[in-house]
Amino acid sequence: MRGDRVAAVEVLGIAVERRDLEEWLDWYMPDVQPFLVPRDVATRLGLEDEPGRLTMELRDTYWIYGDQQDAVCWLDRAASRTLPPAVRREQHVVHRWRSGDVESDVLRLVRYLEEGRRRSRHTEVGDESWSELASLLPGARRAGGTFPGRSGPNCFATVMAAAGVPGAGEVWMLREPFEDWLDGSTIRGGTDDAPGTVLVWRSPDGLVQHAAITIGHDLALHKPSQGWQSPTKVLTTAEAKLSSRAKGRRLSRHTLV
Repeated sequence: MRGDRVAAVEVLGIAVERRDLEEWLDWYMPDVQPFLVPRDVATRLGLEDEPGRLTMELRDTYWIYGDQQDAVCWLDRAASRTLPPAVRREQHVVHRWRSGDVESDVLRLVRYLEEGRRRSRHTEVGDESWSELASLLPGARRAGGTFPGRSGPNCFATVMAAAGVPGAGEVWMLREPFEDWLDGSTIRGGTDDAPGTVLVWRSPDGLVQHAAITIGHDLALHKPSQGWQSPTKVLTTAEAKLSSRAKGRRLSRHTLV
């Protein structure tokens, strides 16, 4: 990010450093942004299809995943106005541009990060409680109330990292290694008010879709998605379950051993 420096702020109850805000602004409001453009329109306007320029962070900002029927075209604000109105209306998300006022842009960024999301309760967990939890969930305190710094680390990674699996919290954890860990490190069953209960949500086909882990006192460690916008939060277990609810999903419980 260029221009004036940004002061640290609090987002969802989590302290965020200036250097992170500067990077997030580059992901949320870059000078050149990806647009999905029908290929015939892109050809007519002389626009190139460049999906290889998409980073994981920009995919998560603009909701562009997998192979696209449309061309992925990179435009600045002025060039984006040359797109037909129907193409602009059909974008997955609204494109946001810098205002020239850094403080105003940070406020817009914070509103985006907080909209519809629950605040983390990590500051409600006392030192004594974290200390009691350390032998069972050695990575929980370090993870609770933090943003990931980039896209990739997901709910499965968060649960495994909290349980002390080295390096787990730094990667996009796939279903298979998570299932292997679940089979080898837990037993079926558990209670929501006890620490070390892994909450697992599966779709009707049996595939695991989401996971969280309880830390006691009716609280749970929960990372909603793999996106850079998604922090690892401490929520009440009831809040974590509400956040993870989706049509067709079934919740089961496993206990760390």
